[in-house]
Amino acid sequence: MSERPPEERSAEPVTVASMTADLRDLGVARGDTVLVHGSLSSLGWVCGGAPAVVDALQRTLGEAGTLVMPTHSPGNMEPSAMEHPPLPESWHGTVREQMPPYRPAMTPTQGMGAIAECFRSCPGVVRSDHPQHSFAAWGADADDVTGEHSLEYSLGEASPLARVYDREGQVVFLGTDHATNTSIHLAEYRTDLDVGTRDCGSAILVDGEREWVTWEDIDFSDEDFPACGAAFERERPEAFETGTVGAAEAKRIDQRALVDFAVEWFEANR
Repeated sequence: MSERPPEERSAEPVTVASMTADLRDLGVARGDTVLVHGSLSSLGWVCGGAPAVVDALQRTLGEAGTLVMPTHSPGNMEPSAMEHPPLPESWHGTVREQMPPYRPAMTPTQGMGAIAECFRSCPGVVRSDHPQHSFAAWGADADDVTGEHSLEYSLGEASPLARVYDREGQVVFLGTDHATNTSIHLAEYRTDLDVGTRDCGSAILVDGEREWVTWEDIDFSDEDFPACGAAFERERPEAFETGTVGAAEAKRIDQRALVDFAVEWFEANR
């Protein structure tokens, strides 16, 4: 099936200048710390594609701000846990022995979209060392946000998510929604519920040599994120703003308010 004509995707070309104005109207300001989830196709006909979106975000935040995106690479994982599709058990040993190691500058994202895939290799962007749940960042606090990303409990207290929380950061949706709102995972680590744990594995570089390493993480799930996000928006309308960027519905969310709400919501609803 061919792509829709440009004029059906947006009323006019979506440009760096127009997206910058839209982001400012949404309340994104210079010096902010912002964790972005974006869908390029939802923005309309973007003049310049994903690099234009990155340019607009950087222009809006300025060098005093910090731009963060999830750059996960979940394919480098324990083969017995692969589900879409599952691998034959007879292949598991080969995968553990032969999976190429995670390399921040080289390993592509998976399932993160064109904007995040573009962003991870932009000049001045740094990427955390986690082989499955990395984040990339640019700006004043990029090194602090991405540094010392723990292998164990990868979306918890020693993760970039918690560093965004510490900085009273914001989550920005560009044509996305709570179903992929990674920040809600941080709340799972902070609940009093027994969510269980699971064994994880990946290939990484250790002193320049490829090794298969294992670690423990919580058995997190995003199945109820849409319900949690909907409840948050009903009960905390003052904690988010809705607008448009290009042709996409956009939201700017107080990450700390969201995470704190989600902790209580999980304890009441899971």
